[in-house]
Amino acid sequence: MDTITHGIAGALIAKAAFRGQDMLAAKPVNRQRIITWSLMLGAIFPDSDVFREFISHNDLLILTWHRSITHSLVCLPIFAVVLAALTRWFARWRNWDSPSFAALTGIYAIGILSHILMDLITSFGTMIWSPVKWSRPAWDLVFIVDFTFSAILLVPQLLAWVYRKPEGLQRRAIGSWLVFVVGTLAVAFIGQVIGAPFSTGGVFAAIVVLTAAFLLPAIRNAGLRVPLGTWNLAGLLLSLGYIGAAVYAHRIALERVDNFSSSLHLDAQSRGALPFPPSLWHWDGLVLTPRGVYEVRMNLGGDAKEVQAAGTAPESAPSLTYSFYPDAPPNPYIEAAKRLPEVHTVLWFDRFPVTRFHKEGAEAIVEISDLRFPQMKPGRPSSFTYRVRFGQDGTVISQGWVKTK
Repeated sequence: MDTITHGIAGALIAKAAFRGQDMLAAKPVNRQRIITWSLMLGAIFPDSDVFREFISHNDLLILTWHRSITHSLVCLPIFAVVLAALTRWFARWRNWDSPSFAALTGIYAIGILSHILMDLITSFGTMIWSPVKWSRPAWDLVFIVDFTFSAILLVPQLLAWVYRKPEGLQRRAIGSWLVFVVGTLAVAFIGQVIGAPFSTGGVFAAIVVLTAAFLLPAIRNAGLRVPLGTWNLAGLLLSLGYIGAAVYAHRIALERVDNFSSSLHLDAQSRGALPFPPSLWHWDGLVLTPRGVYEVRMNLGGDAKEVQAAGTAPESAPSLTYSFYPDAPPNPYIEAAKRLPEVHTVLWFDRFPVTRFHKEGAEAIVEISDLRFPQMKPGRPSSFTYRVRFGQDGTVISQGWVKTK
């Protein structure tokens, strides 16, 4: 999950469950504001591991370091205690009335835990047991950047701000509504550019929901009668409901992947149903076999057998279509690439790897892609494609991630 969404979620949890107040309120800093700030900072803290990537020239840190120690359930208590101690020291220095050390420790622990769980529901994988165990569990429920989920977390907090007092109510309501409508259109435009399956009907439905959320409570000032905590509690419950809906949709999508695999009698080494933006209706089914990876893109809101395809199943399932990404036949260059320590790391991370091979003049090119990160448009490499370039004598000329355009 992106860092901004983590911070929004942390602020919402503080306001909904711990009576936290707005972080930027005009009133002096008090315990309630410190609660919100602390839980928000705890919720974004695990992503502080990216600073090491900024100062390092190791391109593989995103695999070996990101979402490791700072995202660990094992290390969570240590970070919570340290952050609580720093907050108590800072509050005393500023003469602020802050929660107790024990309360702050619990608040930071909840913030960090929310981050870990929100990363765990994506497909990237999170090393929650590091440094005891360096595995990357992933629940494959929500796409890494989910604008719908982010909006569910943010809109209730804005509504609480819009309807906090009658003065300037219409200006705040209309202004917030316009910002979200323009944002929705911008996201839809970007989605079309990168090839995400946005629909006009879906965009229209999102605008209708935003209009109802921001403008209907203004009728007869009904929104002013809703307590601030109620707005935030509603947002927290809706976000949990969204995750629950994702669990249900994932189960249906995974069943379809299993049915697809069975219909083709595939020798499945691994399979998964991964969220495909922009909505819970769209899923990317993947099956890893000894020969390559099969892909079935599903729209749960349409025909149960609707997919984007580059092939057709045999007579046993004539209406199923799919894409197949074969591994290149073994050769000395591929074997040499797989002996490289960096490629070992890439293959440890990849869940659905596909190996390709081609030549460019006298040079031999080996590419390994993880289809867990989909090709949004045909012809573009996967977001995580590692390339090794060999010279005519078999020496490695270069290696690293392929830059997507």
